[in-house]
Amino acid sequence: MIEVDVKQKVLASNSAAAATLRAAFEAAGTLVVNLISSPGSGKTTLLERTAAALKASLRLGALEGDIATERDAERLRRMGIPARQILTGGSCHLDARLVDRALAAEGRALASLDILFIENVGNLICPTSYDLGEDFKVVLLSVTEGEDKPFKYPAIFSKAAVTVVTKTDLLPYVPFDLPAVREQVRSLNPAGRLVEVSAMTGAGMDAWLGLLTEKLAEKRARTPAGVASA
Repeated sequence: MIEVDVKQKVLASNSAAAATLRAAFEAAGTLVVNLISSPGSGKTTLLERTAAALKASLRLGALEGDIATERDAERLRRMGIPARQILTGGSCHLDARLVDRALAAEGRALASLDILFIENVGNLICPTSYDLGEDFKVVLLSVTEGEDKPFKYPAIFSKAAVTVVTKTDLLPYVPFDLPAVREQVRSLNPAGRLVEVSAMTGAGMDAWLGLLTEKLAEKRARTPAGVASA
């Protein structure tokens, strides 16, 4: 009973911080995307390819959640976009207060972006419950992980507005039932979108990039400040 009460208080506090972040993102017209997956699914590689394709036309930035090292943020900075690493010190997820502190520490480099990507700590369970003020969650599933993950981890696949199947260039070499994954995701989240990509070959990237620009246009249409600053 005490554990449940403490968890409820933690989530309530996080929700309040997330609401403040969301209001700030709305005022700036910044589209915020929270990426969640198992370790090694290809989140950072997907963001590298996204940066290469969009950085000339859109202001992109990233927050990188990890237990240790600055490696992911360094990779994205090499792609020419501002990125800040958030080291959780052992926590299995990011929370809204960590995001708020990282944005404050980074200052103007992450202000007034068109799209802010938040790459969460590699985990399909803990990050699911924590609102970060994002516009939507994206769950990534690589073909090397097996097709049973949606039904094994239904919470995130139910909540994520977008499922991205990654590393599709490896489909000829691994046992992965893509139609089964499509059906599982459809049953868990009928309104969700599913995109299949290979960041290595570029297959499916147009669909992913198109989805981002579509979501950004939708946000700008409802956010006067975003329209004005575009």
